[in-house]
Amino acid sequence: MSADGKAAADAALWDGIVTLHGRVEHRLSKSLQRRHGIGLSEYRALCRLARAADGELRMQELADLIGLNQSSVSRLVARLESAGLTRRDMCPKDRRGVYTVITDEGRAVQAKAAPTYDETLTQALDEAATDPTLAPLLTTLRP
Repeated sequence: MSADGKAAADAALWDGIVTLHGRVEHRLSKSLQRRHGIGLSEYRALCRLARAADGELRMQELADLIGLNQSSVSRLVARLESAGLTRRDMCPKDRRGVYTVITDEGRAVQAKAAPTYDETLTQALDEAATDPTLAPLLTTLRP
């Protein structure tokens, strides 16, 4: 394949990934908001915190794990704190280090929303698999 052909194939592949991502993210966001009153970023943050050792992560680490910049994760954590789903804690060894810690209420919200997330994700991917432009991509990506 020529360099131009490879570039065109890569662009088409990326366009498919972006389309698939957008459709799935939209469905997940809508479903979590409607059923549980939380956004997709909030849900992802709660999931990462629930799986973290001691239920806590440095703010920058959380930002990296969920794909947000520092200011966006600060606003996200502020919303989670206001809702009682997380709390901030200072690092005992480095007072500049700020952690966010999931609360029991945060764990409960995450656990309650998990089946909705899983069900919606599967439905969105199943639906995308019926789209002739996305079906080959899903065949490659899904086990």
